[in-house]
Amino acid sequence: MRAARKFVTDLKHHHVLDNVASLRIDLFGSLAPTGIGHGTPDAILMGMEGESPETVETSTIQARVRAIGERCALTLDSTRRIAFNPAKELVYHYLESLPQHPNGMRFCIFDEQGDLLATNEYFSIGGGFVVNDRTQLAHGDNALYMEDTSKTASATPEVETILVTAERLADEIVGFGKESSIKSSMGKVNAAKAAVLAAASTKPKAISQTRKNQDLAATAALPFKNATELMKLCRREDMTIAQVVYENELQWRSAAEIREKTLAIWETMDHAIKNGCLSTEEMLPGRLNVRRRGPGLYKKLLKGLYSTTLLYKGSRAGLVAAGDIGAIHDSVDRHIPSREVERVLPKRTVKRLMLLALDYLSVYAIAVNEENAAGGRVVTAPTNGAAGVIPAVLKYYLEFIPDTPEQDIMEFLLTTATIGMLYKRGASISAAEMGCQGEVGVACSMASAGFAAMMGGTVQQVKNAAEIGMEHNLGLTCDPIEGLVQIPCIERNALGAVKAVTAAQLAMNGDGHHCVTLDQVIETMRQTGNDMQAKYKETSQGGLSVCVPAC
Repeated sequence: MRAARKFVTDLKHHHVLDNVASLRIDLFGSLAPTGIGHGTPDAILMGMEGESPETVETSTIQARVRAIGERCALTLDSTRRIAFNPAKELVYHYLESLPQHPNGMRFCIFDEQGDLLATNEYFSIGGGFVVNDRTQLAHGDNALYMEDTSKTASATPEVETILVTAERLADEIVGFGKESSIKSSMGKVNAAKAAVLAAASTKPKAISQTRKNQDLAATAALPFKNATELMKLCRREDMTIAQVVYENELQWRSAAEIREKTLAIWETMDHAIKNGCLSTEEMLPGRLNVRRRGPGLYKKLLKGLYSTTLLYKGSRAGLVAAGDIGAIHDSVDRHIPSREVERVLPKRTVKRLMLLALDYLSVYAIAVNEENAAGGRVVTAPTNGAAGVIPAVLKYYLEFIPDTPEQDIMEFLLTTATIGMLYKRGASISAAEMGCQGEVGVACSMASAGFAAMMGGTVQQVKNAAEIGMEHNLGLTCDPIEGLVQIPCIERNALGAVKAVTAAQLAMNGDGHHCVTLDQVIETMRQTGNDMQAKYKETSQGGLSVCVPAC
């Protein structure tokens, strides 16, 4: 959605929006086989109509997408109605990836004559980050150029630039859009190719190179590039991880803005939990016919089994202490054994284990990821597919172990964001590059650090918690059945949340020293992801996605 909105904003900036008659969307790499299951086409169409992830009314998306398909038309930026047939002009390249990143998409617009007006490529690199070059515009004989807006554009921490391979782009223009003059006239194509080559003589940069420095675009008060540098900073300044990042954020945001935006993130997370717990929908969308479990699990927690009170009426979740452990035996008629084997090994009565932390963490995480699977609004933390881990751990802390909730939220989220930053710089938070170790694995590591920080851990213990959280997720594959973010994704988030708290507890019971450092485990994850076969990296071509037939 964000990529499409950026493209439309560029069209407005270059004053070509009113000349657009048609649009073509191409999805490459993992976006092709899993795009429909992940809701990628729907998100792109909403972005083309001017919506943003933060404000779109999620309950209307499906109806609007159906209307676009039925009418074969969409409204760019909610103002320019154009012809668009998703069946023909939204193209999935199942066996082709763009060289810069596996999550690639290309947008092209055409005028009434079918001539190409502008085009750009965008790459979703995880965490809601989208990178792209400047939109290329038609100029003269269908030649393309990139308008230089560097004098007016201001750098932000989110800015990254990827230079497209101009020669490849010019060669591929022939295949874009309708039976157009671009396709029929090789002379115009050659002119376009020459112009693009002249305009973009710089070799393409790999995303991995720009990613490491993108967070330093603004001047940081306390800069660091890896965990080792971060630890040195914390010791030198006698500051926590959250304090270091807060000081850096103050370089481009006010204290009030930091507070407002951080609390808004938590509010969105909490609403996702609430919506998932209280949903009245029985099934998740898609051919798998997966039943929602969040509401049922939530109701069980409220039936008095654990002496709980309602989560969403102003009171905290549990009256029973979160650490209480025990078992409830169901009362059943005792069977009198008649055989020797029954006397030696009698059949067991059903017991219900009372590990409240596991139950609450699980229901919170499942609720969020069921909302994600149903197209609801979640926070990319670090990705949508891993969006349940961090909210679940923070919600559990706030319900059972809070000190000052507002400060708790800020410290937890700033700490977790810092760990995510380290993974983004040193490796990737994209399952298309790393497999699920780059999503749920990173989320678990982030949440582990946040929970350890909230429990009063030293900086070294917090770093140790983050390392443990990832070390035992290394090699985790991304193999969603049918391309849907449901199986195994939803349960995997629940297990990730439980594992995060366990990792934090292990770290808190130590002195912070560990044989494996956080930097080493990040590098190990990167190498493991690079060595992993593509079929295990969000393509639905291996693992569970091929061993389990669609229901």
